[in-house]
Amino acid sequence: MTSLIGASLPRPDAAGKVTGATAYPADLIRPGMLHLQVVFAHRPHARITALDIEPALAIPGVVAVLTAKDVPHNAFGLIDEDQPVLCADKVRFEGDKVALVVAESKEAATIGARQVRVEYENLPAVTDPRAALAADAPLVHSHLGTNLLKHIPIRKGNTQQAFAEADVVLTGKFSTSWQEHAYLQPEAGIAYYDDQDHLVIETAGQWLHEDRRQIAAILQLPEEQVIIRYAAIGGAFGGREDLSLQHLLALATWKLKRPTAIVWSREESIIAHHKRHPVSIRCRWGAKHDGRITAVEAEAIADGGAYASTSVEVMKVITLFASGCYEIPNICVDGYAVYTNNVPSGAFRGFGAPQAQFASEIMVTRLAHALGMDPTELRRRNIYHEGSIEPTQQALPVGVSAPLVLERCITEAQERLGYGKPQQQAAATPYLRRGIGIACGIKNVGYSFGFPEQSTATVELYGEAELERAVIRSGAADVGQGSHLVLRQVAASALGLTLDQVTLIPNDSSITPNAGSASASRMTLMAGRAVLEAARAARDKWSESEQYYAEATVQYRPPATTPLDPETGVGYPNYCYGYVAQAVEVEVNTLTGQVRVVRIISVHDVGQAINRQQVEGQIEGCLAQALGYTLLEHLQVRDGRILTPYLSTYLLPTVLDMPEEIVPIILEEADPNGPYGARGMSEMPLVPLAPAIASAIHDAVGVWVTQLPLIPERVLAAINIGKTHELT
Repeated sequence: MTSLIGASLPRPDAAGKVTGATAYPADLIRPGMLHLQVVFAHRPHARITALDIEPALAIPGVVAVLTAKDVPHNAFGLIDEDQPVLCADKVRFEGDKVALVVAESKEAATIGARQVRVEYENLPAVTDPRAALAADAPLVHSHLGTNLLKHIPIRKGNTQQAFAEADVVLTGKFSTSWQEHAYLQPEAGIAYYDDQDHLVIETAGQWLHEDRRQIAAILQLPEEQVIIRYAAIGGAFGGREDLSLQHLLALATWKLKRPTAIVWSREESIIAHHKRHPVSIRCRWGAKHDGRITAVEAEAIADGGAYASTSVEVMKVITLFASGCYEIPNICVDGYAVYTNNVPSGAFRGFGAPQAQFASEIMVTRLAHALGMDPTELRRRNIYHEGSIEPTQQALPVGVSAPLVLERCITEAQERLGYGKPQQQAAATPYLRRGIGIACGIKNVGYSFGFPEQSTATVELYGEAELERAVIRSGAADVGQGSHLVLRQVAASALGLTLDQVTLIPNDSSITPNAGSASASRMTLMAGRAVLEAARAARDKWSESEQYYAEATVQYRPPATTPLDPETGVGYPNYCYGYVAQAVEVEVNTLTGQVRVVRIISVHDVGQAINRQQVEGQIEGCLAQALGYTLLEHLQVRDGRILTPYLSTYLLPTVLDMPEEIVPIILEEADPNGPYGARGMSEMPLVPLAPAIASAIHDAVGVWVTQLPLIPERVLAAINIGKTHELT
């Protein structure tokens, strides 16, 4: 039933979520479970000189206080095992965990945690990533002898010669800040032993099998003895890629052989889980009078915080996209991921692409102005096309639709926003100025740089004279994006069944194959392709058999990627890209510096919209997050301490902050890898919005603000400096 592909089918999980019937991790807690309370460091860098748990054990209801000595393998990490489960000798950021109090009630656990006596010797903290690179900087991990986590270089052509021959050369300096994931559901979960002596952890995450791998390693258990189950997941955005409290639940239940539970407060969530990377970028761009961009040099420094998480991989993306989505013959980029004593930085929707292209897109617009050219025309002349060579000196994967999304965005901006026409300012409110900005974006789909990429699915078919029903097994996390419905649509379409005839089993590591993580905009393409191939294989078996039942398991692997050369950056980094272009209309209050986004046009090539309504919802939801990142969300950190650990001080956009109109435009240029041509798109709207808004502000008031977030104080200061320059 091909009509299922592209259909805006309603979400089957919607009613339960709206009525409250759906169980999230905190809803799983039952009477008789032990409750956990973490003893956090609450200081950025210190040596533990004494730890006394006896006062806590004296509190009525406290059953145990676990410390580093209770952890069989006290190190974990998504890529590098550089983070302790419980700190033994040093703490490296304020959210480090020193002890775990286990009690019969939440109240007793909380009181007990306050009674744990920890004595510290404060150590010098390094909280500025550039300062952390100095030879005499305090070391976050002393055994490494450096705070440099990774240097990633990319070299293409001869930038020195290109700049010497350029007609226009511009320099720029940009900075972005942390962003809190702010998912609706703070971290929570339970753990227990089942009847077969499996250690079961029920929580929320993004990758069942990776959570299982890390927990088994921490406890030195066979992986098959650990089961991860996901309840309903109230958002993730990359924030649930790293372990937060899953391993603490597992440790306590493994140690005490009793069911345990934990629910973090919003403050605990904000100080303890990773954030989007703050990045500082210094760059130089050169172009010829005919509009050819000929050279880019850039230095990007990312604050990785106290532990590695995914900083190296994020830094690779930042370095790769420092030149945006443009074919430029001469590139010299150096990316540095750096340890500091700040909150760790890790995966967040966009994964480095928004930070890199905040700089690159503003630089393209500035170059256009310097050349006396419309910014859209300069983009036309340089944007990636089929066969373009990446900075890593390889041809782009086929399906380069960047020119198509740009042209559609220009057309929509002209028709809907009046782009290119003289702006009329309202005489009654001369302090309100309107402007329009356009930006493009690129983001990889799937795992990159040689990391093994796969997704496995099993499809079981039942039926006698005709096919009656199908069961899909795929460990694909649905973090709210609707992937479970998409996988059922793919299978039903392939099998000629109705949606009601297809059941999905996704949330149990013991009975579902490894689908990979719900990250990198990969789930529709990767898990969807695996389900499609498994459904076809099972159908072939069922057709050839006289039995009631047929089953097939398929592992899908996309075209291979490669690591980058450590000196030149040469390599084949990605097998698929998503492309986006956006036009934004803003209103700037020149008296207060406040920026109001009036309209957003967001154009995407999604290959094939499996569920059109869900694609539109992803665009709109992602734009809300992008707007917050650009204008409102100011995570303030001083001397390694988060000063805004509540949603009353860390401001998220509300419905009143959203534009009057969002226009999602969906193009469907089939990708050769995806099911029915679908490619991932969930991160793409976040990539170009910040530079589009910055360009619109410049169009309105003639000043550039290059430090995110673009809060009113910064905009007003730039306006006032601009006025001063005009007066002089």
